[in-house]
Amino acid sequence: MRKIAILGSTGSIGTNAIQVVNSLDNYELFALSAHSKLQVLGEQVIANRPAFAVASDPETARKSTFPDVDETDFLIGHDHLETIASHPDVDVVLAAIVGAAGLRSTWAAIESGKQVALANKETLVVAGPLAMSLAKQRNATILPVDSEHSAIFQALNGENPKNIRKVILTASGGPFRNASMDELRCATVKSALNHPTWQMGPKITVDSATMMNKSLELIEARWLFDLPAEKIEVVIHPQSIVHSLVEFVDGSVMAQLSPPDMKLPILYALTYPDRSSGPTEKLDFREAFHLDFQPPDFEKFPALLLGSEVARNGGTTGAVLNAANEAAVAAFLNGQIGFLDITRACRDVLKQHDFDPSPTLDQLISMDLWARKEINKWIAA
Repeated sequence: MRKIAILGSTGSIGTNAIQVVNSLDNYELFALSAHSKLQVLGEQVIANRPAFAVASDPETARKSTFPDVDETDFLIGHDHLETIASHPDVDVVLAAIVGAAGLRSTWAAIESGKQVALANKETLVVAGPLAMSLAKQRNATILPVDSEHSAIFQALNGENPKNIRKVILTASGGPFRNASMDELRCATVKSALNHPTWQMGPKITVDSATMMNKSLELIEARWLFDLPAEKIEVVIHPQSIVHSLVEFVDGSVMAQLSPPDMKLPILYALTYPDRSSGPTEKLDFREAFHLDFQPPDFEKFPALLLGSEVARNGGTTGAVLNAANEAAVAAFLNGQIGFLDITRACRDVLKQHDFDPSPTLDQLISMDLWARKEINKWIAA
């Protein structure tokens, strides 16, 4: 039995992953974790009876009642995420905690030489060079769960990296793909959360609306595939069927296609290097459909330019951009700033930070805290 730990089991990635694991022979849910959705975690524990369940937020845990399940030990506190991620019985860690909060547990999994199914893109955005170097030292395997990076990973399987001309990340364009600048200035939280294709949490859905999610994915691809920023592009593809493309030096383009269903990249990351049947949707080529592509509008979505800049410069820029964006999105969701202010605030904080080209992990964590405080100052100004 391969034992799976899902860190962030109550989010959209985590709930899909539980379905995938339960569909597979010889795979077992060993541990689950949640931050604040502890009622959902309790329901997952009753249904799956893992060896461990982690409630990472002690304050929420004190107000909650946990189910009495003999097979499951409940652990309270953020530090236990690292304990589970490095547990000797765990074969695969699915890192699905949103944001920088998932960095240390993902780091612990890499440090322990685990197979890491990475949905927490912030690990590579914040500390890409350090994480990839550590994975090489500890013989850990990092497999992407983001549909775009999974598509690139599949397209590059068996290919010589020297033959890559560029990789192209596809983007749905989010709820504001066809919006005017005037409409963006008046965008509300409700309209920003109305994604046309994917069902995701509020933070990631707002990132899709600003296209900051694609900026973060661009940075992630820079480190995951060891590519210069100049070889990574973004194209708008509203149907979300082509999940990314790789163009080779001879002009050939390879793409990975599937319905917009996160269970497929999760399945591939958990079972790699094999492929297994699972609870995934299939394309039906007996029905007519079409695929549209268009270049992004950088005036409407300047976050894409920030992503390219960070991918080029590296160093502390990823930690600053990621933290600033998390704080700015939270402020937007709380009604403190407007929609267009999200990217403006991130740009201003990024410009004024003290750049270090070769930071340590502790320095990156310090820059994360600094950037969040600067966003609060920006809002108050």
